[in-house]
Amino acid sequence: MSSIAPFHLAFPVDDLAAARRFYGGLLGCPEGRSSDEWIDFDFFGHQIVAHLSPKKGADHHNPVDGHDVPVPHFGVVLDWADFEALAARLRAGNMRFVIEPYVRFAGLVGEQATMFFRDPAGNALEFKAFKDRSQLFAK
Repeated sequence: MSSIAPFHLAFPVDDLAAARRFYGGLLGCPEGRSSDEWIDFDFFGHQIVAHLSPKKGADHHNPVDGHDVPVPHFGVVLDWADFEALAARLRAGNMRFVIEPYVRFAGLVGEQATMFFRDPAGNALEFKAFKDRSQLFAK
């Protein structure tokens, strides 16, 4: 698989200190530049920016594999061992999962582990891992 260019994502939060504890502390994302209105984080090699914004949108969900997947959401594809380590760290931190870690398509093309949870501002995140990352876009 070729090298992937880092993406940039700006998203709203209602409490920068809570965002700093969650992304920097619990998820272990190094902090970059910041101001009184926003914080850059190194999100597994990608740049995400938590912007202070007290407005919250309506929740929306789509059915996937018998689960209500929150939309919108963002996340990253990790190596399998890193996914398991993150899931363990989140459980140890008493994370309330939207969708508990589980394996989709076990033994089939596209086999993947996935989990959904929310940051303190309510933004939905999905983390995935593939047994074979070359199947990321497999049908």
